[in-house]
Amino acid sequence: MARVTVEDCIDKVTNRFDLVMLAAHRAREIASGATLTIERDNDKNPVVALREIADETVAPEALQQSLIQSMQKHVDFDHPEDDDILELLQAEQDVPGVQQPEAPAASEMDAPEAVATPPEPEQV
Repeated sequence: MARVTVEDCIDKVTNRFDLVMLAAHRAREIASGATLTIERDNDKNPVVALREIADETVAPEALQQSLIQSMQKHVDFDHPEDDDILELLQAEQDVPGVQQPEAPAASEMDAPEAVATPPEPEQV
C-alpha cells in the first residue's frame, strides 16, 4: 500500500516535495530499464520507487544528484586558449584555393590619390 510506504519514506526524506521528486525520478529510471533493488511484488513503478527509498536500498543523495544531472541543459565546454585561436586564424589564411586580399603597399598609402577633374567645356 502506498500510504504506508510514504510514511516510511518521510523518515529518510523529510521534505514531501523532495520525496515526490526523487520517487518520480526513480520510477522513470525503473521504467527505462534500471535494475530493481527490491522485489517488485506486483507493484507499479512509483510504489517500487517509494519502497526502495523506504528500505534505503537506494540513497536519496544519489537520486538527488542523478535528478539534477538529468535536468541540466547547459554543458560547460573548455574554451580554446589564445595560442589555439592564433593557430586557427593562421590555418584559415592557409586554405588552398582561397585568394587572400592583398594589403596596399606603403607607397600607395602615403601618396594622395589623384582626383580626375572633368575637362572644362569649350566656349564657342
